[in-house]
Amino acid sequence: MSLLPDGRAFIWEDDNPTGQGRGTNNYTFAYVWDIAANTITEADNTTNDVFCSGHAFLPNGQLFVAGGHNLSANNGLRTGYFFDSSSETWTLSTSLMANGRWYPTVTSLANGEMLVVSGNMTSTTGVNPIPEVWQTNNGGGWRELDNASTSLPLYPWMFVAPNGQVFNVGPNANTRYLDTSGTGAWSAVTFHITGGRDYGSAVMYDDGKVIVMGGGGDSVGGVPLATAEIIDLNAATPSWKSVSPMAYARRQMNATLLPDGKVLVTGGSSSGGFNDATLAVLAAEMWDPATQSFTTMASMHVPRMYHSTVVLLPDGTVLSAGGGRPAATGTTDQVNAEIYSPPYLFQADGSPAIRPVITSVSTTNVTYGQQFSVATPDAAAITSVNWIRLSATTHSFNQNQRINHLLFTQTANALSVTAPSSANLCPPGHYMLFILKNGVPSISQIIQIQ
Repeated sequence: MSLLPDGRAFIWEDDNPTGQGRGTNNYTFAYVWDIAANTITEADNTTNDVFCSGHAFLPNGQLFVAGGHNLSANNGLRTGYFFDSSSETWTLSTSLMANGRWYPTVTSLANGEMLVVSGNMTSTTGVNPIPEVWQTNNGGGWRELDNASTSLPLYPWMFVAPNGQVFNVGPNANTRYLDTSGTGAWSAVTFHITGGRDYGSAVMYDDGKVIVMGGGGDSVGGVPLATAEIIDLNAATPSWKSVSPMAYARRQMNATLLPDGKVLVTGGSSSGGFNDATLAVLAAEMWDPATQSFTTMASMHVPRMYHSTVVLLPDGTVLSAGGGRPAATGTTDQVNAEIYSPPYLFQADGSPAIRPVITSVSTTNVTYGQQFSVATPDAAAITSVNWIRLSATTHSFNQNQRINHLLFTQTANALSVTAPSSANLCPPGHYMLFILKNGVPSISQIIQIQ
């Protein structure tokens, strides 16, 4: 599930060849969901099954989708696709990757190119060890990083770091940088304190600052982790530091950045094994970077396990959906969704919070370091301005989200906001701009930076 630049959610599954469905093994059921209007438009990919692909947004707002399901599990497609929300159409890339990828991760780079790592080639050859880059700025085509060959876990957690390299934060214990220039190169950074975190999650919660949490427990008799660790890549010698743990151990969880900079943790299970909902965790938790601790929040209605997805919506609520295919032990496929309203949307008595309002913005397309104006009758009371990159999430990891805390000055009826100065801190693309009054966010305005 992803959030498109027009504010609608984009969801897909495979063609469900053994159950209810209309397609064959090279078919993807896809849907554009306007949640506010409660309308769903079908936008299928009728040429390939991109279930189990990786996806992130290009600078122009198209969703880039790499790899997928080549007729059976563990066998990857070599394709790259572009989904355009304005026309609701898929376009196949002009060239194919060198080898297939099933369960890869896609990362939007600071220069607008798209990095693809990991993913199984076939069930016999295993993981694709060679990263590839889609050359957005050179008319397309793939560039292999032959000098950076290494076997990563499936769906590795990757973030563009302040130094312009890509930081691999897990789920394996060893964490490292990837230099994507030329033929590529890896360099070791440090190790997690508590080992691997399979099907936990990771978030870059500030410039160069990452939290990892949960996961593990996949071995026979294993128990998932409740622990969390943070690292500051701005430090001279970055190292992982333990913070207060979650109230619940979680595997098959999701973690979502919120407009106030906190991180919402949802779903998963405290049961060991791959996908066991016997000890499903319904209560959400909120991580506050200021206190570096978690607070238990409201509970969802159903378990959210393997293949569940979560995205932040433009109004500051959070959409959590799906789970299943196959259903977790102890529950069923969850062909449903629910929306979480964080505490910032309420006053102490439970009535709706009085939210600041963005009346208009001087431009929705900015360049690095540019100042732009945000008209608001609440200008004098605004305490922070943040923007969050659009979500693109699958398999417990959001491959596209990140946050920037923006500098601003106030006048009587407007804010003068300064866009980030570096693409290393803010890769080009679309972000949801929120103005906040004592932690209460506005409805966002989607801004493109390039």
